[in-house]
Amino acid sequence: MTIAAIVLVIFLIATAAITFFALKKAFKMAIRAAIVAIILLVALVGGASLWWFGSGSVEKPPATKKSR
Repeated sequence: MTIAAIVLVIFLIATAAITFFALKKAFKMAIRAAIVAIILLVALVGGASLWWFGSGSVEKPPATKKSR
C-alpha cells in the first residue's frame, strides 16, 4: 500500500501542475492557486490515509487440522 500512496501523490501532483498551466490564461492567479491547493490537499490526505491504513500487517492464524 505504500507504493499505492506514493503513486497517488505523484499522480495528483502532476494533475495539479497540468491544471495550473492549463488554467493559466483562463483564471486569475488566486483562483488558480486555490484549485491547485485543493488538488494538493487531496493528494496529501489520500496518500497519508493509504499509508496509514495500508501499512498494518495482516497476519493469518496458523493452519490447524480438523479432527473427527
